[in-house]
Amino acid sequence: MAKVKPPEWSATATAAENAALTLPQLARAYFRSGRAILSKQPSPRALHRFRLQSERFRYTLELFRPCYGPGLDRRLAQLRAIQNHLGEISDCSATLELLGRDHARFAAFLKRRMAAKIHALHQYWRKTFDTAGQETWWTDYLARFVKKQVHDERH
Repeated sequence: MAKVKPPEWSATATAAENAALTLPQLARAYFRSGRAILSKQPSPRALHRFRLQSERFRYTLELFRPCYGPGLDRRLAQLRAIQNHLGEISDCSATLELLGRDHARFAAFLKRRMAAKIHALHQYWRKTFDTAGQETWWTDYLARFVKKQVHDERH
């Protein structure tokens, strides 16, 4: 997964103006990363990196919550769902590492559980998060809703 370039903020712009210019780009990059990772059978390590990226993206959006309306909360809930899937996968992977080879039956159980959780993540991504039009739903909201607020602030 390619590292996402940090956003460039304008010191002379308002928080809402910076959000409108930058957050849609972050959303596009997030969708690209998720598609790239989930288009194959990712390793637990790759999924962990995607979990961290999901967390950073969500926290960045949460910083700008005052600039948006309730539509942002619906989007944040979707990100939380992805993070929950990824967290369960990470828990299985970490437990497997801790066990070593001494607990074969439990390790087999964890491997099956992790495979099921990865499958659930793929299903959620394809059937809920990244269905047709979702990326546009995200980027248009992040760009347009704030722009309306910026206009209202100045008039």
